[in-house]
Amino acid sequence: MPTGHPLHGSPPDRARPHRPAESLTPLAPRPLRRVLFRQHWQDLVFLHWPADPFEVSGLLPAGTVPDLHEGRTYVGLVFFRMHDLAFGRTPALPYLGSFGEVNVRLYSRDALGRRGVVFRSLDCDRLLPVLAARFGLGLPYRWSRVSRQWFDSRLLYSTRRRDGARPGARVWIDVEDEPAAPGPLGEFLTNRWGLHEQALGRSYYLPNAHPAWSFRRCTLLGWDDGLVPAAGLSKPAGEPVSVLYSPGLPVRFGPPVPLPASATRFA
Repeated sequence: MPTGHPLHGSPPDRARPHRPAESLTPLAPRPLRRVLFRQHWQDLVFLHWPADPFEVSGLLPAGTVPDLHEGRTYVGLVFFRMHDLAFGRTPALPYLGSFGEVNVRLYSRDALGRRGVVFRSLDCDRLLPVLAARFGLGLPYRWSRVSRQWFDSRLLYSTRRRDGARPGARVWIDVEDEPAAPGPLGEFLTNRWGLHEQALGRSYYLPNAHPAWSFRRCTLLGWDDGLVPAAGLSKPAGEPVSVLYSPGLPVRFGPPVPLPASATRFA
């Protein structure tokens, strides 16, 4: 990791003990003592571009900094279908527990070395989950129209917001049956065992657990995006540097853990 600037790391402070970060690509998440809610993610499409760490830093919750891979941080545009949303050990919610989602995400690290994601926006086509997530966890959900269509081996996602200037996004990929390895960058972007967010003036970490990802070979046929600039970031320049497709997996989330109040900024 480069040194010399707080956004890229700096020489360790001799007055403070060094806290090593977690493994870059952990083999498995830490066990959850209690499950807050469960869900199943299906037909995920990940598009990623390099992002300016200075710009990203100003958009993260207090107590976190941009997480870097080989000196770079990234912005992701992720399309998927959510199924079987459930709370604790209760059965999955009928109708309201299944919906399309498109999110804009950044990559973060906190003072304890925990790597996570920070959602700048989450577009969802069910209003009640939008309201519950916004007011319950402070997550920036937006009520939108989200569609997913398969045409043989080709998958099309599109979304459009229902209010304001109505920014939207779409992606068009061809999916093969052959498995694909994500590579070091793909592992960095997808092996994330929690998210960072801020609600009621306090930052928190929300852990999750899920099986190992599986990916398939895919070809990007087309894309269009208005959600990344709407989320406060520069519009992506050029083609995505990483395109991944996963058929999906089940996910469990634990209760939120507050970040230390003193850890507002760190090197």
